[in-house]
Amino acid sequence: MKNSERILIDIDKLDLSFKDIENIDFTSKEKEIIERAKSYKYDSEYYLEKGDEMTSLGCITYSHGLIDALKMIYGLI
Repeated sequence: MKNSERILIDIDKLDLSFKDIENIDFTSKEKEIIERAKSYKYDSEYYLEKGDEMTSLGCITYSHGLIDALKMIYGLI
């Protein structure tokens, strides 16, 4: 599997994670974390489009980490 294909799979998985948490009543700080995760997702897409797969992978990985931390706090993983 090419790096770009793997990144696209990770982006799709992140979208599923966003759906998993959409009905939670987050604190304002937690909402900031979600917005930051979304920004990193958009950065990942941007860098992937530009051909910078390493930066794209770093961005999507970081975004997953932020959302996974929230999912752990709320017992979703």
